[in-house]
Amino acid sequence: MSHTLGIRQAQKQKTRQALMDSALRLLEHQSLSSLGLREVTREVGVAPAAFYRHFAGTADLGVALVEQALDSLHGTIRAAIVTTGSSDERIDRAVALIAQHVRTHPAHVRFIARERHGGVAPVREAIGVQLRRFADEVAEALGSDPESVGWSRGDVRMLAGLYVDHMVMTASALLEGGEEGVLGVARAQLRLVTLGRRHWLD
Repeated sequence: MSHTLGIRQAQKQKTRQALMDSALRLLEHQSLSSLGLREVTREVGVAPAAFYRHFAGTADLGVALVEQALDSLHGTIRAAIVTTGSSDERIDRAVALIAQHVRTHPAHVRFIARERHGGVAPVREAIGVQLRRFADEVAEALGSDPESVGWSRGDVRMLAGLYVDHMVMTASALLEGGEEGVLGVARAQLRLVTLGRRHWLD
C-alpha cells in the first residue's frame, strides 16, 4: 500500500513540475495575468480540471514559480557578498556570478523581472518577500565586515537593499543582450556604491 502511495505521490509531483515548466515556457512571451490554464494543461497533456489538483489558480502557480526561481539564488547571493579580497575583486566576482546565473536560468530571471511589478498581486508580494529575505541575508554578512564598523543597523540594511536591487536590475538588463556593456556598467555602479560606502560616516 505504501509503495502504491509513493508512486502516486511521485507522479503527482512530476505532473506539478510539468505544469510549472510549461507555464515558464509560455511566460517567455507573455505576462502571468494573460496566461490561460488551458494553454498550460494542453502543453502537459492533462485535462484543465487536473490543474486544480496542484494549484488553486494562476496566482498560486505564479507564487510556486517565484519560490522555485528565487530559492536557487540564495547560494549565488551568499557567494557574491563574500567579504574577502579587494573591492575590485569582490565586484568582479559578484558581477560574474550574476551573469552566470542569468545564463543558467534565463526563464526564471525573465519571469521575476516581468512579474516584480506585474498585475498579479500575490506574485508581486511573494517576490517582495523573497527579495527582502535576500537583503536581510546580505545585511547580516555586511554587518560583520570591518568596513561596516560604526554603521547603524538601519544603514547596513539600506546598503544591503541597494546591492539586492542592483543584482535584480543587472540580471534584467542582461536579458536584453549586450553582456559586455551591461557588465561594464554594473561594475562601475558597484564601484560608485563602494566609494560612497567608504565615506558614508564622514
